[in-house]
Amino acid sequence: MTDTKITNRRDFLVKSVTALSIIYVVPDIFPMADASIKKPFDKKVNASTKWGMNVEVDKCVDGCTACVEACIDENGLYGLDRPETDSQWIRKLVIKDIASDKVTTLPMMCQHCENPPCCDVCPTGASFRREDGIVMVNQHTCIGCRYCMMACPFKARSFVHENLTQQLTSAPRGKGCVESCNLCVNRIDHGSETTACEEACMKEGHVAISFGDLTDPNSRVSKSIKRTNNRRLRADLKLKQSVTYSGF
Repeated sequence: MTDTKITNRRDFLVKSVTALSIIYVVPDIFPMADASIKKPFDKKVNASTKWGMNVEVDKCVDGCTACVEACIDENGLYGLDRPETDSQWIRKLVIKDIASDKVTTLPMMCQHCENPPCCDVCPTGASFRREDGIVMVNQHTCIGCRYCMMACPFKARSFVHENLTQQLTSAPRGKGCVESCNLCVNRIDHGSETTACEEACMKEGHVAISFGDLTDPNSRVSKSIKRTNNRRLRADLKLKQSVTYSGF
């Protein structure tokens, strides 16, 4: 093999390795939600705040979809009216106790687990939990494998099947990615202390949803938990969710 061929081959390999390195490094441009995300902009996300929600099921009205509609508007979850493919970050469930025939209506969303199985199975780290307890998906590193959807015992995640045409700048989404309730992080990181679903429930006069900082004894969620006998769904799994339910 001539010196020229050896040189050309060496140059080709160097360029190939460089290209592969660039492909590998690109996802790091979009950092995981850690100290770079602030609430408000002069305060870093840290464990001193832990966001959570309590749902007083006995106040949740059958047939009311105010929380669902508010979530759709807040996050631009406009689809093609196809139930099998449209994203649902929150949905209303009707549960019947087979022993007492009692029928209960409650909203179901991401439970924001302290030990989230979605994060455990994610091969790229796209599913992650912030220090303040909010579980999210980094759409820049999500490869759409859907392992997290299979791991979630609450079926709280959706996959974007369709091309998106009506996106909101405050809630970017992407075809081929998994997504779920993020406790209105776009609001929270700008200083708000209420989610769209809680606000809608209040406007309807039901006040079934209480959101806030679990470390603050005077927050709405803390007060709701104190006055009710709340519990976590599937407590046997020991996921330690930040979303709890009471009144059933």
